[in-house]
Amino acid sequence: MQKPSPVTPDAPTPIRTPLLTQQWLDLAFIHWAVEPAVVAGLLPRGTVPDTHDGVTYVGLVAFRMHRVGWLRLPGVPYLGTFPETNVRLYSVDAHGRRGVVFRSMDASRLIPVVMGRVGFRLPYLWSRMTVRSAGDTVTYTSSRRWPGPRGACSRITVRIGERIEEPTKLEHFLTARWGMHNAFFGSASYLPNDHPRWPLHRAELLTCEENLITAAGLPAPGDAPVSVLYSPGVPVLLGRPSRPAGIPTP
Repeated sequence: MQKPSPVTPDAPTPIRTPLLTQQWLDLAFIHWAVEPAVVAGLLPRGTVPDTHDGVTYVGLVAFRMHRVGWLRLPGVPYLGTFPETNVRLYSVDAHGRRGVVFRSMDASRLIPVVMGRVGFRLPYLWSRMTVRSAGDTVTYTSSRRWPGPRGACSRITVRIGERIEEPTKLEHFLTARWGMHNAFFGSASYLPNDHPRWPLHRAELLTCEENLITAAGLPAPGDAPVSVLYSPGVPVLLGRPSRPAGIPTP
C-alpha cells in the first residue's frame, strides 16, 4: 500500500473533461472524532480509514446541491437543484488516494436519488428537506421518506462566524477531499473531483438534533463535535470513476 498522498488545499489533478458539473452551496461541516477501528468495517474493500494524528472522523455535511449537469452541458435548474445532507467517513486506498465514503446521502429530489442509487450505487435516500437562512444563521432539516429507515431525520442550525484566512491542518484534512471511494464492480472505485479552494468560516452549532448517524450504522456521538465549519460554496467538476487499479471505467 502506498503512503497516503499529501493533504492539499487545491486539487492535485485538474479534471479536463468532467463527467458531471454542479455547485455545492451553503455548506455546514460538522465532525466528530472516532477511533479508526470503529469505522473500518464500514468502508469499501480496498480502503482503510484515513487518519489525522491517529484519529479518523465522522462527518455530517448539510448543503444545497445546485444545477447538476452532465459533461459541460448547462446544469438542470429544477431536478439538478435540491438540499442534501450526508453522513461520511474518511478513507485512503492502496494507491494512497484520500477520499470520503458516504454512508448516507439524503436528498429531496426523487429522480436524482434513483439515478444515484442505480447508476453509481450510491446510498442516496429520498427525504423531505429544507435549507433556510435568517441573518447569520442557516437551518437545515430533513425527514426520510424512502427507502428508510423511516423516522431518520435531522435539524441543524449554525451561526456563521468569521472567515478563516488560513485553515488548520485538521480543517484542510476534513474539507480538502479530492475524491470519493464507493463499492462498485465488487471493489472500491474512485471518483475524483476538482473545485476552487474552499472559502471557510468558523461556525457555531446552535442546534443538532439528528439520528442520521445511527441510521447509517455508526455509534451516536457522545461528545460535542470537534469541528464546525461553514462555506458559501464552490463550483465542482466530477471526473470519471476509476477501478482500484487506476484504469478508467468504460
